Amino acid sequence: MKFKSRLCFVPVLFSLCCISWQCPALAADVDPEAATGVLKKVRVDGKSSMVVSANPLASAAGAKMLAEGGSATDAAIAMQLMLGLVEPQSSGIGGGLFMLHFAGKERQLQTIDGRETAPKAAHPDWFMEHGKVLDWRRAYVGGKSVGSPGVIRALAKAHQQWGKLPWASLFQPAIAAAEQGFIVSPRLAMLLDIYQDGGLSHFAASKDYFYPQGKALQAGQLLKNPAYAATLRRIAKEGEKAFYQGENAKALVAAVNTAPVNPGKLSLDDLDSYQAVERAPLCRPYRQYRVCGMAPPSSGSLAVLQILGMLEHFDLKNMKPNSVPALHLFAQASRLAFADREQFLADPAFSKVPVEGLLANDYLRQRAALINQQRDAINVAAGAPEGAEPLASSKAVEFENTSHLSVVDKNGNAVSMTTSIENAFGSGLWVNGYLLNNQLTDFSLEARKDGVWVANRVEAGKRPRSSMAPMMVFNQQGELLMLAGSPGGSRIIDYVAQALVAMIDWQLDPQQAADLAKVTHRNDFLALEQGTELGSLLPKMRDLGYQPKVVELNSGLHLIKKSANGWQGGADPRREGQAIAH
Repeated sequence: MKFKSRLCFVPVLFSLCCISWQCPALAADVDPEAATGVLKKVRVDGKSSMVVSANPLASAAGAKMLAEGGSATDAAIAMQLMLGLVEPQSSGIGGGLFMLHFAGKERQLQTIDGRETAPKAAHPDWFMEHGKVLDWRRAYVGGKSVGSPGVIRALAKAHQQWGKLPWASLFQPAIAAAEQGFIVSPRLAMLLDIYQDGGLSHFAASKDYFYPQGKALQAGQLLKNPAYAATLRRIAKEGEKAFYQGENAKALVAAVNTAPVNPGKLSLDDLDSYQAVERAPLCRPYRQYRVCGMAPPSSGSLAVLQILGMLEHFDLKNMKPNSVPALHLFAQASRLAFADREQFLADPAFSKVPVEGLLANDYLRQRAALINQQRDAINVAAGAPEGAEPLASSKAVEFENTSHLSVVDKNGNAVSMTTSIENAFGSGLWVNGYLLNNQLTDFSLEARKDGVWVANRVEAGKRPRSSMAPMMVFNQQGELLMLAGSPGGSRIIDYVAQALVAMIDWQLDPQQAADLAKVTHRNDFLALEQGTELGSLLPKMRDLGYQPKVVELNSGLHLIKKSANGWQGGADPRREGQAIAH
């Protein structure tokens, strides 16, 4: 079986022939995970299958599973296990995920919530110290920020339902790469150089692996991870219990609770009792299509659907991509969606989330009517959707360390999966060859505001709100047409919404949509991507009342779109991703 790929790449070696890496001047000036350069990509076309992920080795692992007769789920599992090795700053078995799965024959969409959970010992004042809320940059490092990881249990649940190949076989590519070594990519090396004083610097095991002899790993260096290989071998042989029970569980709990910085209170029971949850997908029409994503605790898909629901009242298809009128409408819809998100979105097991009210046609029509096509709004507040309860609005810091993969197999089964350990390199804690998440800082560190509870406060066993937004798009007959998703912290919402508008309204192919200069507005300020043509629009956006900023916008879109001859794949040029087709 032959695979087509159009990236300067040889297995286990990145060719630098087409890379232009640009180092930020100061790490403090950029959002982790920092932008580290642009790698030009071209669209990949295939007849029957497609994989797209954030690293060529991960994409190759997924393609290998498909070549061996595996399903989209098999490919996704192999890709995730490889990403945890070669892109440890972004995701891994110490973190969590959201997965959309589409069964092609049955035309059935299902989702799995593998989001981390807070320890049973957690409470609303978890991040208070001496009567004050901890600064986020202090809170994320160490054990206090670690939630029970959900990746392995979610992958096992997916494999039980949709896997075709033996569980153990899915681990072999990552085990082999961990034992034989892989070439450190320019992105990983650059991030280690930028964040030398970050969370990794506080822990001996992390420093030994990422900063041998006190120096950051260098691009092109061969790196082995025998501890990760051993961990994967145990899970491959014994199943998920090898992660959630026994020696790994004991080591994980000990690392969290005895951390020299911010020790936590995670228990063996917190791990063993963790469950991945199957949730009904969220779906809403947009133009002649049906767009679907993850339900809460993901705020991402719901906010994307809200943005599209408001934009549906405007004639975007007759506006040029990233023209001033289109950017203005997009920014205003985003502001309104983010205002709702900050007030209403949280784990639905703990707070009543008015999902139906937020997505109702009448409500979104009312919100769209608030958009002044000639002027930026001065103040944008949350609305009053049906079913809402009185809650305080409060932000939670979400940075850009995440990964997304998309895959379609020859039988039309598909997976859109976003996976994360939160901040760059997570909590900094290293256990048995992998990093632990710092997802508890996705909660609002402030539990009350003016005496009113915040929906996304810390509570025992709760899942923190997330902006991860894996999405799929269908036609009226229920046929799958598009897959989308991205890393980017809270900016994920705008990256994914913009990509869907680009592919649907402007009929761009997935590579063109990924390439498109990025714009975000989180109800804070209008952000236009640095180094793009959007900089020339600053005067016109100021004329509309904005105070825009030109900043690094580090999306990682991995997109697939149905074509007349099969599938098209696109990988974001801002990261090291690759599409491989058959």
